[in-house]
Amino acid sequence: MKDNIFRISVCPRCGQTYTSPPATARDGSGPICPDCGTREALESIGVDAAEQEKIIDTIHRCQRESGLGR
Repeated sequence: MKDNIFRISVCPRCGQTYTSPPATARDGSGPICPDCGTREALESIGVDAAEQEKIIDTIHRCQRESGLGR
């Protein structure tokens, strides 16, 4: 039987707490929250900040609808 253990971490970039697996910062500074990891990836391909937020909102909505949470 698998134990459901949640690790709560605080992102050094945005200060938000998260329980999902972390992303790795592109500058090598260590783990960051998945949202900041997504922002870094989108920024690297030239997506502007407003569009990044729309994409992240869509990801969160889909996670809520599927029951995966954040």
